[in-house]
Amino acid sequence: MDALSQQQLNQFREHAAAYVEFNEAEWIICIQHLALLKLKKKEHFVVPGQVCKTIGFVLSGSVRYYHLIDGKDITNYFSFENDYVSSYKSFLTGEPCISYIQALEPTTILTVSKKNWDAMLNNPMLAYKIERFGRLLAEYYLICYEDRVTSFITQTPEERYLKLLESGKDIIRRMPQHYIANFLGITPVSLSRIKRRILV
Repeated sequence: MDALSQQQLNQFREHAAAYVEFNEAEWIICIQHLALLKLKKKEHFVVPGQVCKTIGFVLSGSVRYYHLIDGKDITNYFSFENDYVSSYKSFLTGEPCISYIQALEPTTILTVSKKNWDAMLNNPMLAYKIERFGRLLAEYYLICYEDRVTSFITQTPEERYLKLLESGKDIIRRMPQHYIANFLGITPVSLSRIKRRILV
């Protein structure tokens, strides 16, 4: 893995501040536990049957979460720049993950291994803030899950598409249409109709 640049470290620190702020002494120790992962387009962050041993922060690029069901590829989530990425249940429990996480384009991810995460939890200087960070990250995942479920109950596919455009920006326009349709729970034909209505 390559070394992280100061700009990449600053990007992560700025966004991590929404969860926890590190003083300079804490930050010097923290960055010793961080690594850089570069994924090529369509390369996987993790696949089913593997234990997810890292949690990541997307510095640039995007990933999708998907399942293969009876040979059919079903996309169920995306993470974009400045989002976190992991099979978090697998990361925490050590159980094999059940979904694929794949880069949609060349993607750069700041990572923390489970070994390094545990080392920070056991460091007296970092323990409190890393524990807090982990708790708030778990809350973030829970909120994302609840929002996703609620959207299927309360929003139309068009409303879900507009929300995705808001979060994914121009990346969505570069994605294969069937990935987006899977995510929205509709067919590619229905997605084409939605896109035409929006452009009118």
